[in-house]
Amino acid sequence: MRRIVFFLICIIGSYPLQAQINLELERPINPNQIDIIRDKWGVPHIFGKTDASVAYGLAWAHAEDDFATIQQSLMAGKGMLAQYKGKEGAQVDYIVRLLRIPELVDDRFDTDLSADFKKVLQGYCEGLNAYAEKHKKEVLLKNLFPVTPKDMIRYSVLQLCILSGADKALSSIFGGTVPLLENFKTQGSNAFAFNSKKTTDGNVYLAINAHQPLEGPVAFYEAHLNSEEGWNILGANFPGAPSILHGVNEHLGWAHTVNEPDKLDVYQLEMHAKNKNQYLFDGNWESLEEKKAVFKVKLKLLKVNISRPVYWSKYGPTIKTDRGTFSIRMPAQMDIRGLEQWYRFNKARNFSEFKAALEMRAIPGYNIVYADKYDTIYYISNGRIPVRNKGYNWKSTLPGNTSKTLWNELHPISALPQVLQPTTGFVYNTNHSPFHSTEGKENPVVTDITMGYETLENNRSKRFEALLQPLNKVSYEDFKRIKFDRQFPSTFYFPYNIDSLFLLDETKYPDIADLVVQLKNWDKKGDATNIGAGTFFMVYHDIVPKRSKYMKQGFISLEDAAEILRSAKATMLQQFSRTNLQLGDVQKLVRGNLALPLPGLPDQLAPMYSIPYKDGLYKGNQGDAYIELVKFTKDGPIIESLNVYGASARKDSPHYTDQMQMFVEQKTKPMTLNKELVYQQAVKKYHPL
Repeated sequence: MRRIVFFLICIIGSYPLQAQINLELERPINPNQIDIIRDKWGVPHIFGKTDASVAYGLAWAHAEDDFATIQQSLMAGKGMLAQYKGKEGAQVDYIVRLLRIPELVDDRFDTDLSADFKKVLQGYCEGLNAYAEKHKKEVLLKNLFPVTPKDMIRYSVLQLCILSGADKALSSIFGGTVPLLENFKTQGSNAFAFNSKKTTDGNVYLAINAHQPLEGPVAFYEAHLNSEEGWNILGANFPGAPSILHGVNEHLGWAHTVNEPDKLDVYQLEMHAKNKNQYLFDGNWESLEEKKAVFKVKLKLLKVNISRPVYWSKYGPTIKTDRGTFSIRMPAQMDIRGLEQWYRFNKARNFSEFKAALEMRAIPGYNIVYADKYDTIYYISNGRIPVRNKGYNWKSTLPGNTSKTLWNELHPISALPQVLQPTTGFVYNTNHSPFHSTEGKENPVVTDITMGYETLENNRSKRFEALLQPLNKVSYEDFKRIKFDRQFPSTFYFPYNIDSLFLLDETKYPDIADLVVQLKNWDKKGDATNIGAGTFFMVYHDIVPKRSKYMKQGFISLEDAAEILRSAKATMLQQFSRTNLQLGDVQKLVRGNLALPLPGLPDQLAPMYSIPYKDGLYKGNQGDAYIELVKFTKDGPIIESLNVYGASARKDSPHYTDQMQMFVEQKTKPMTLNKELVYQQAVKKYHPL
């Protein structure tokens, strides 16, 4: 018997390592060993023996709550969105092929991703495929399933390319005729952290506060993931992601906000006068690589095959237009490990491990605000930023005829703007300048202008500064008050000066005197019952269509201000027959049949942005979205959270709208990482079967 055992050990030991990994990846996950616990708010707490089994449970739970959005996200990654959404999806499918995302993933999948993360991807796919098999009537495209780990990676690369401005660059190249992919793009956010040097109780506070679209492929989904392999985290992710994208585990947490360094370059090629596929590069004529991108587009009841040429130069994806031939180049398109880096963040137990994950340099953007139970706080304006030749204007279109503009290296993490353990005891970011992330001399400084980092302040950054300035120490109540603040700073910090709106003399403008007085008397708060806020809301939405003019001149003149108020008043009278509108009279939080008066204005610390709804009303579509507030104590993190609507996007779910009233009232729900407590408080327990 011993000889047989020894013989088997020898066989297994001599078996190629990759083959062993493949066997492990192919071993089916037993869903009976996965528990999905739903709490009173419907938030899924997923427990399994392995990380892969937890990923399986996450896919199943998320599909229960929003299968349609997950499917559309994966359609985008597979280049199949046009089959479902027609012309609207065709642009996305074209970008996938133009950027050669399938080729990139096929080329690097086996070598660049670690074996343990592939298991997580495989587990997620198995869970999603199992759900699709059991709920066939919910499948939107019959040839979408089964999905594979490569499909997930393709979608993540696409999303990170859009984050880096791929759609914006294409729109610019085509003269503004290509629409921007706002639905696939992350927006603003707030994040701040305080350590014991700044808190009254000596604990560490972290605010995770995403200002995302309220619905769609980049709306956050809350979940708790717990495996016996050391994965225990609560936070939020996007549809189709196999781990948490920002949140807190037992040891640490982090938050993201959108940043704007120069993540992409556009080049104009010098084309041959006769051979339209040749371009000049370092004195030699090079040929563009040409392929045919073929994809299906739904047109009414038919699906039609569309073929488009896609080109490639030494710089990268290339587009021919009537205005010339242009190439784009971006680091986001050169790495497939973004999702794995987030998974490494999930599993980090201290700052050293988190920093090691950061050194992967796989996520091409996002500010990071970090805090942990060891009293460490940290800020970095993260990015895959090229090392560029300082002899060129990198904010403009670049000459595409020289290797001097063809960068190939990235700045190390150590070169990026960052602050670790400042003596001030706090770090923060509100999508403003990374060079103002704390106070005083410990702020980062500009070291390389070719990185293109933003240097502007905004209303949120200045309001945060004003709220913090009088506080020697911050209590947890102060911390929450700052997060939920809905007041503009004493001086506005919009991209153009709007002071003229508040400088009109009502005696000189009797036709709009009521609005002039309402604005002058306004306390700059965005409460739902605030009349001044209602007036400003209507004025703001009259400004937005004309903002390019005001951006160009840098201000709104008194004459412009008077016309804006006249236009806003005409709209108020036409739609509501009065001008003394409270903000909540016109702005609503809407889902299904429920419409609540909605507070919040653009660029406040607790902001809201809205789009036309019906009968002159507006509904919130982006702003304060997922909120997670954390206090790290000696007994573990104390967590409270809030999601704008609820845990489910299913109209028949009790959790479709059950957090809406809490949201407008700025109330939170207690959450926990404690497994025993989760089971004790369970409303529903089941396996993903």
